[in-house]
Amino acid sequence: MSTENSLATAWPVVLQLGPVSRKMSDHEFFEFCQLNRDLRIERTSRGELIIMPPTGGTTGRMNQSLAVLFGVWADADGSGVTFDSSTEFSLPNGAKRSPDLSWVRRQRWDALTPQEQDEFPPLCPDFVVELRSPSDRLPVLQAKMEEYMANGASLGWLIDPVEKKVYVYRPSAEVSCLDNPATVSGEPVLPGFAMDLHRLWG
Repeated sequence: MSTENSLATAWPVVLQLGPVSRKMSDHEFFEFCQLNRDLRIERTSRGELIIMPPTGGTTGRMNQSLAVLFGVWADADGSGVTFDSSTEFSLPNGAKRSPDLSWVRRQRWDALTPQEQDEFPPLCPDFVVELRSPSDRLPVLQAKMEEYMANGASLGWLIDPVEKKVYVYRPSAEVSCLDNPATVSGEPVLPGFAMDLHRLWG
């Protein structure tokens, strides 16, 4: 029996959260997600499956604004590749995560094989953003940010429109909490980039 057929037989739908009886390989997990395209699925380093709910209108609008504001800089800079919230990455610790916005240095992206680029890229982005929605628990998002940093991210922003705060994560440094900032700088990882938070809130 082919891998694709056995996969369809073993995991046709998501029935429950938690660890599966056998941890899927990276390729099997990718195929599993293709069989469940209507669901946004993440996986923890322990193999637990997490169903991510769709965003509401306000969060979706801010996600789009975030992508546009960052995309203008990224297109002009050209040193990296930008990804939206639908892109899932296979982190070094085995977790599969989909940041709300991410960016990978071009030389790291170009070093991947075509298959690695087509499936869930086996790396942690250099820059990650998580945007808190009203239903998100802050400690859960903070744990995800710590995971990104532990797996090789150079810069991370946890943007909290609920409290009008931005938590800035950098390797081997304490988390910086900015209270209702007008802008947040991406230096030195993102030279010349500063996010205008008032445009994002608005």
